[in-house]
Amino acid sequence: MTLTTQLYTMLAMIGVGAWLGVAIDTYGRFLKREKRAKWIVFIHDILFWLLQGLIAFYVLLMVNEGELRFYILIALVCGFAAYQSLFRYFYLNLLETIIQLVINLYRFLEKVVRMLVVKPIQLLVQAIIIILLGIWKFVYSTIRFLLLVIWRIIKIGALPFRWIGMLLWKLVPKVVKKYLHMFFKKLEGFFTLVKNRKHSIMNRVKNFWKKR
Repeated sequence: MTLTTQLYTMLAMIGVGAWLGVAIDTYGRFLKREKRAKWIVFIHDILFWLLQGLIAFYVLLMVNEGELRFYILIALVCGFAAYQSLFRYFYLNLLETIIQLVINLYRFLEKVVRMLVVKPIQLLVQAIIIILLGIWKFVYSTIRFLLLVIWRIIKIGALPFRWIGMLLWKLVPKVVKKYLHMFFKKLEGFFTLVKNRKHSIMNRVKNFWKKR
C-alpha cells in the first residue's frame, strides 16, 4: 500500500468517524428510546450498526480495496472525536432547525390541502344533500297534495252512490237485514279466529327457535 493510498485511507476513515457521530445523533433524535419498547430498540440498534458497518466497509473497499490496518481504527476514533468536540453542537441545532422546517411545511401543506380540496368537497357534498332533501320534500308534498285531491274527488264522486246505497238499504226487508247482520258477524268472527290462530302459530315458532 502506497503512502498516497494510506493518506487517502486515513482521511476517508476520519470522514467515516465524523459521519458515524452524525448518524448516532440523528438516529437517537428520531428513535426516542424512552418512548419505545425495549425489543424495538434492540432490533433498531442491530440494524443501525449493521448499516454503519456496511458503509464503513464500502468506503474502505473503495479507498484501499478493503485492507484493514490498526491506524484505520485510530482514524475512525479521531473523526468521531473531532465531530463530538467541533461540530456536534452546530449539527444538532441544524438538525432541529430542519425538523421544525419540515414540520411547519407539512402543517402548511395540510392546511392548504384542507382548504383547497377537503373543504370544497365537504361543501359540495352538503350542497348535494340539501338539494336532494329539498327535492324529496317537494316531491313528497306534491304527491301528498295530489293524493288528498284525488281522495276528495273520490269522496265527492262516491256521494251519489252512497245515497243510493242508503236508500236501497232502507228498502231492504228487516228479515234480510237481520240475516245479513248475522252473516257479517259470523264473517267477522271467522277472520278473528284466523288472526288468533296465526298469532298462536307465530308464537309457537318463536318459542321453538328460542329453545334451540
